Amino acid sequence: MTELRRRAPAETEREAPANVSDDKETDTEERLGFHDHADGHADGEGEREGDGEAEGDSKADASEVPPATDDTPECLNKALQGLSSRWKNWWIRGILSLTMITGFSLLIYMGPIMLIPLVMAIQIKCFQEIIIIGYRVYHSYDLPWFRTLSWYFLVCVNYFFYGETLADYFGVLVQREEPLQFLVRYHRFISFTLYLTGFCVFVLSLVKKHYRLQFYMFAWTHVTLLIVVTQSHLVIQNLFEGLIWFIFPVSTVICNDIMAYVFGFFFGRTPLIQLSPKKTWEGFIGGFFSTVIFGFIFAYLLAQYQYFVCPVEFDSETNRFAVDCQPSSVFVLQVYTLPAIVQNVTRWETVTLYPFQIHSISISSFASLIGPFGGFFASGFKRAFKIKDFADTIPGHGGIMDRFDCQYLMATFVHVYLTSFIRGPNPSKVLQQLLVLHPEQQLSIFNALRSHLREKGVLTE
Repeated sequence: MTELRRRAPAETEREAPANVSDDKETDTEERLGFHDHADGHADGEGEREGDGEAEGDSKADASEVPPATDDTPECLNKALQGLSSRWKNWWIRGILSLTMITGFSLLIYMGPIMLIPLVMAIQIKCFQEIIIIGYRVYHSYDLPWFRTLSWYFLVCVNYFFYGETLADYFGVLVQREEPLQFLVRYHRFISFTLYLTGFCVFVLSLVKKHYRLQFYMFAWTHVTLLIVVTQSHLVIQNLFEGLIWFIFPVSTVICNDIMAYVFGFFFGRTPLIQLSPKKTWEGFIGGFFSTVIFGFIFAYLLAQYQYFVCPVEFDSETNRFAVDCQPSSVFVLQVYTLPAIVQNVTRWETVTLYPFQIHSISISSFASLIGPFGGFFASGFKRAFKIKDFADTIPGHGGIMDRFDCQYLMATFVHVYLTSFIRGPNPSKVLQQLLVLHPEQQLSIFNALRSHLREKGVLTE
């Protein structure tokens, strides 16, 4: 890989004529390490160093990675200058974590709609961090239109997903505005046309000697869109089902991240996985039990308030978003009879719980046992390109993607869990969809529903 990066632009221009361009592309691919045998020494012998990277590759690719910079605010550096690097990092991470949690709590207080721009801003920043890594790795090839098309495809995919959300949750609002009616009616065709335009521009931008690299980066962009944008859309859908489906999973991941770090910092001795040498079994297990206990208590606190459990809906009378409803059975206290073995130990025959507290055990367990694999995946990605963090946006934490690698996996699980075990038909959403129909269609549905209710004996003549 490094050999090809060092070639001067003038030397690149002296490539073989077009009739042997395929051979040159094959040679380029081999030098980049995309063939298995070209990177064999890195996989077979690379575990000698502490980070598990091949010694030769690490030295050769060092110029590709920008040197680490101290992005810690000067006030913190002065306040912590007498501490060792280990404790200094502890305090920096702790202070910045509390700051982010405070800001997150403030946005929750301001209302659910304020969280939508937050999710979108995080999504854009995560996308930028991953795309910049790709651009740095292949920067010497000067791939035409790579970054421009990457951002264009981001706009197209967001237009599609947010347009679907607008039509799904804001039907009454859409019905009032003529331009919105046109956009919603032909939304998918417009989205396809926009994407097709970017696709055609990509094909027209293909140039000799760079075909394979351009397709590699085309795939890079689309995999990034799949990981970041698609899962961000699931976060928005969870949010509209009720703030609790947004706040609770985010909080459990944060709790597990903090407690695993604390247990690992004080008690960690046994390495957990080679991808992340600092992760320990002590931190993993301590984080699991702490997260489950925290989730059970936190679920009880959140389930008491309509503000957290009610779906976010648009009120056509007040032209505002409302979170007022009759809580579903998941958020109503119920009495449970304990198993006989538990009764003998605790002397309790029954307990009163919110059903959501039982579901919280499943969600907390996923956040503790499976959620960290999102972080391991990100660690493997960073090792593949020999970088410490995705960016240096947050002192002591790295980039935004470093903090949200587990959150996206968690959001996908919560969406699947919600649709599989919790959510049923939503009368409000059905009513919104009915109001968008023409009067003749509404009357036809009304007559069919009336006949059905008469057959069931609910209505009489």
